[in-house]
Amino acid sequence: MRGKEIQPDFWKYELPGGFEALAGKTDADNDLLSLRVASANDLWFHVHGMPGSHVILRHPDGEKPDNATIKQAAAIAAWHSKARTAGNVPVKYTEAKHVGKPRGAKPGTVTIKREKTTKVRPAIPGKASN
Repeated sequence: MRGKEIQPDFWKYELPGGFEALAGKTDADNDLLSLRVASANDLWFHVHGMPGSHVILRHPDGEKPDNATIKQAAAIAAWHSKARTAGNVPVKYTEAKHVGKPRGAKPGTVTIKREKTTKVRPAIPGKASN
């Protein structure tokens, strides 16, 4: 299978302004999404302190998302986590270039630097595709 790239399985959400959020379905998909698919300046999201999907917010033509778009992506990360039924949930986010994988770590385990935290209610915008 050399030369053939394994594609992650993920949920895809279209957000206002041409942004799109991608949420991994399994630990292995999270790894691929966070470490292979994401561009350096895409934003990476994950619910704080519990299992959940890694979410990548893709920027159209290098545009920076506004606070409302960041909150929407964070809400998607909260929805695709064990905190789905909670009220306000803390979600960590950073640029994808600050996400790394410790040597020998199990799938879905990453380290992050320069993260920020936002609190959101778990939610998804409209319907997911894929």
